[in-house]
Amino acid sequence: MIEIRFHGRGGQGAVIASKALAIAFFQEGKYVQSFPAFGVERRGAPVTAFTRVDNQPIQLRNFIYKPDHIIVLDPTLINSTDVTDGLKENGWILINTDTEPFNFKGFKGFRVATVDADSIAIEYKLGTPTFPIVNTAILGAFSKVTGMVSIDSILEGIRESVPSNKAGNAAAAKEAFLRVTF
Repeated sequence: MIEIRFHGRGGQGAVIASKALAIAFFQEGKYVQSFPAFGVERRGAPVTAFTRVDNQPIQLRNFIYKPDHIIVLDPTLINSTDVTDGLKENGWILINTDTEPFNFKGFKGFRVATVDADSIAIEYKLGTPTFPIVNTAILGAFSKVTGMVSIDSILEGIRESVPSNKAGNAAAAKEAFLRVTF
């Protein structure tokens, strides 16, 4: 079983990203779960979402406490939330930032990848320049970094789950696939 936890803020699309990722894995014949955990439900509040993937039917019905990988949509959350809580050793931390991975020296025991999903989202007119919606771009980066799910399946997940600007979201995912560094 592979478990992935998303950390984002309300309005960035963490919940839709977890759903799109689950659909992508489902396209590849996996059993999946996708669900959010909300605190205060308002734009900009911290949001956590989860995707669980397995080759067998999934019987678990709880949060993910020991994820294999972490996706951080807002890098400011790193300063206020222990995003690595429970992360398994050697797991990926994929961060939306314009900073190179080697600058995250505090994440010993984990692998770090970064992609400037903000600038990609702005380029494809996802959200606004002051509040870009980075969820689909980061999924393209996840595909490249982990190699666990194909970019084609990610694009299908985006087509099925994103309510608007499907072409722009798909293009952002492809761009992040090419621009992620690790």
